[in-house]
Amino acid sequence: MDNRAIGVFDSGLGGLTAVKELRRVLPCEHIIYFGDTGRVPYGTRSHSIIIRYAKQDIRFLTKFNIKALVVACGTVSSVALPEIGGDYDFPIRGVIDSTAFAAASATKNGRIGLLATAATVSSGSYVRRIAEIDPGLQVFSNAAPLLVPLVENGRFHRGDPVSTIVLREYLAPLLDAGIDTLILGCTHYPLLTDLIADICGGGVTLINSGLETAHAVAELLSRQDALCASGEGSIDCYVSDDPEGFARNAEAFLGFPVPRGAQLIDIDTY
Repeated sequence: MDNRAIGVFDSGLGGLTAVKELRRVLPCEHIIYFGDTGRVPYGTRSHSIIIRYAKQDIRFLTKFNIKALVVACGTVSSVALPEIGGDYDFPIRGVIDSTAFAAASATKNGRIGLLATAATVSSGSYVRRIAEIDPGLQVFSNAAPLLVPLVENGRFHRGDPVSTIVLREYLAPLLDAGIDTLILGCTHYPLLTDLIADICGGGVTLINSGLETAHAVAELLSRQDALCASGEGSIDCYVSDDPEGFARNAEAFLGFPVPRGAQLIDIDTY
């Protein structure tokens, strides 16, 4: 057993959807979350900037002697993790592998849609991974750069007129391609599930990357006999900007309030 914390990071609030699933699957674990709210979104940044941000985020979390790290960010998982994932002495799990396996298992007609940030789409990470799983599957991708800012600003409720218009435009080419499975390729996107489901209809299965990653982390820690022994889990949150706004909005992502609020840190010192 290992009572050390699990580190989780994302560009902003979105990674809390993964934390929500981790809490549900691993209720005894202590989670330390960093949301880089001062530099959100990552998905429109250059390759070199994404890698620099990811390294800083990881350096901050390593000060807590974490036992595992969850990269709850599709952009970092796609762009940075393949290059830096082997540089650390604790296991790191991104969102790509488990999500790709779930999508490959769910599709019936072999046509999978990917809605993600521009950086994730241009990296080709999901296309490559799904081709490795089953070369016969087709992946149709569309970048959705406006969705993270919309979610960060609370525009994710069913019937929101702005988000509905934006989503209809982003989803149209994927639905025209005849997909029956859609990867929500950013951990912000599960907040848009109701809106996306209304547009896609019942014939499209939505794949939540946070949920799939939480199950993968639980399996990893169990295999390594590194689960927390007992007790009630906890969450400590850190941000690079606006801790009050983060704490105020976090409940929508987690399903419950952040117990101790959020602490502000200077990520540029890492």
